[in-house]
Amino acid sequence: MKLELEFGESLCFTPVFKINGIDACPQDFGHQFDEDGGSAEDYGCGNMVFESRPATPEVLEHFGITEAEYLIVAGQLEVGLSFGRCGWCV
Repeated sequence: MKLELEFGESLCFTPVFKINGIDACPQDFGHQFDEDGGSAEDYGCGNMVFESRPATPEVLEHFGITEAEYLIVAGQLEVGLSFGRCGWCV
């Protein structure tokens, strides 16, 4: 698997994300949300979290990856897109 993955300076996006030369987005692997939005400043985040979901045959086939490779990508997204409190957008 050839993985190109970079996280943006404001932490909540991936300006570069390709798998085997195919453009990818985090939503292919899970979802990102503010787990504690009530404690955040306006336009900020209280606890930003990325949660991966199980691989689907469609995603594995689309990117030409195995389930083990899927788990590697999902794990990197969980680490890079889960960062807690943030005020970059304030």
